[in-house]
Amino acid sequence: MKQSFGEKFKSLFSKNKGNEDFYEELIDILVEGDIGAKTAYEIVDELEENCKKNKITDEKDILNELKKLLLATVKQYELKPEEGKNNIWMVLGVNGVGKTTSVAKLALWFKNHGVENLVLASADTFRAAAIEQLAMHGEKTGVRVVSHQHGSDPSAVVFDAADAVSSKGPGLVIADTAGRLHNKENLVRELQKIDRTCTSKASEGCYKKIIVIDSTTGQNALRQAEVFNEAVGIDAVIMTKYDSTAKGGCAVSIGRELNIPVAFVCTGEKYSDIKIFNAEEYINDFLGL
Repeated sequence: MKQSFGEKFKSLFSKNKGNEDFYEELIDILVEGDIGAKTAYEIVDELEENCKKNKITDEKDILNELKKLLLATVKQYELKPEEGKNNIWMVLGVNGVGKTTSVAKLALWFKNHGVENLVLASADTFRAAAIEQLAMHGEKTGVRVVSHQHGSDPSAVVFDAADAVSSKGPGLVIADTAGRLHNKENLVRELQKIDRTCTSKASEGCYKKIIVIDSTTGQNALRQAEVFNEAVGIDAVIMTKYDSTAKGGCAVSIGRELNIPVAFVCTGEKYSDIKIFNAEEYINDFLGL
């Protein structure tokens, strides 16, 4: 049976607590846990310095010091629509990360938490299946979906979805967008056009950009966050497939290198498999505490 991540930390302490080899091996373990090499080196350097300066040698104390450093890096974000205002959330991410399903989960979460005026915008008009998929999710969750035909202008879909919401008073639009990173220039141009539409239709301060990343993809997740952040700026992350990995350290790299917080984690296929991200719980899981 494969050694769990927390067990690796424990066996590391039993072998060579606090010496040079210990810190070298700790870097390897953090990198294996999907924390980027640059971030892992920085955190371990800081840890070694703090432990030497404060004469920390006990296993529990070293782990707590590491936990403190990781907690300072991972950010959590409270994502909720402002009452009495027009809120628009653009959901981004590459194909295959579970973006469209996450949009449905998010919609049902907020519907169950009292948001009545809620519309999904099918702004991934490039992939025909995405339009059908979102329509199916809308049917199953009882949330209205606004869509145009395949190949139409995504920003026009968002425009119409925003009008559909505001015709019934203040509310929330959640827009599903395309994620074709292989054609980055076109993608960026398309997103910037949707970005302008969202900015013009949302109330001030009520437009959010959320990226969906696959927890199991490690450094790829960081690269994806970088690309979308450069294109339009990202407010928060949703981590998917969090149940299928004992790692998920990409949240540490994204927090440290891009200063982007995490709002939700998705843990399975069901609509209910979504929960608010808790940084302390996440770090405890990561370290096997």
